[in-house]
Amino acid sequence: MPSPFPGMNPYLEQEDAWRDFHEAFLPAAREALSPQVSPSYLVKLEQNLYIHERAADERHLLGYGDVTLSQTRRTDPPSTTGAVLTSPRRILLPRVDVESESYIEIRDAKTRRLVTVIELLSPTNKRPGDDRQRYLTKRTELLRSDAHFVELDLLRGWPRMPFDEPPTGDYCVLVSRVEDRPRAEFWPIGLRDRLPEIPIPLQSPHPDARLDLQAVLHRVYDAAYYRDYIYDGTPWPSLSNEDADWAQRLAATGS
Repeated sequence: MPSPFPGMNPYLEQEDAWRDFHEAFLPAAREALSPQVSPSYLVKLEQNLYIHERAADERHLLGYGDVTLSQTRRTDPPSTTGAVLTSPRRILLPRVDVESESYIEIRDAKTRRLVTVIELLSPTNKRPGDDRQRYLTKRTELLRSDAHFVELDLLRGWPRMPFDEPPTGDYCVLVSRVEDRPRAEFWPIGLRDRLPEIPIPLQSPHPDARLDLQAVLHRVYDAAYYRDYIYDGTPWPSLSNEDADWAQRLAATGS
């Protein structure tokens, strides 16, 4: 059973649904793209890892998901005082959570050259703070690179990414082609609009692949059985009274 909403489902923007949706949407997008670009290209899921120290309320980007962490034993110099601790002190270490966020890379199958990056924004990328600044740094590097860049913003909350002109719409999609920069293709999307089918640029002479965002959303919604629990909550950020009434009517048909 597909999502009852014609476009983005605002109930998926809730905190207890979004992360699961984010991590399910990108594999489904890869499944839609791979048959179109094979065997010339590889469509790979990559991850950024973050470490979050609860006590300090800080998050640090560790790097990509295939990074291996190793520990080197440090040898302290021998004590010259002769003192021996008979019992250790007790200390409290900060609680550490490790969080990963996926994105898509399309690479040339022969050379492994990076051709296109597809990012689905999360609250981590959009909330003001260090994480947003790290994402903006990565975004700037991609926009200066020789890789195409696709950015999907399906969250109404938090500030938009920087553009020369403030974007309109509740959601938006950016497709930046290397050969067109600094110009880019942009889709402002309203709450009641169907999510677009967008081009995914590749290397010349290959034509664009196509990614139907609405079809991917419906597939993920159906496979994850979101209808069983997301309608217990309310969309965040809050909708206008008119949109809230409209959303509640549609939610009643989908739950």
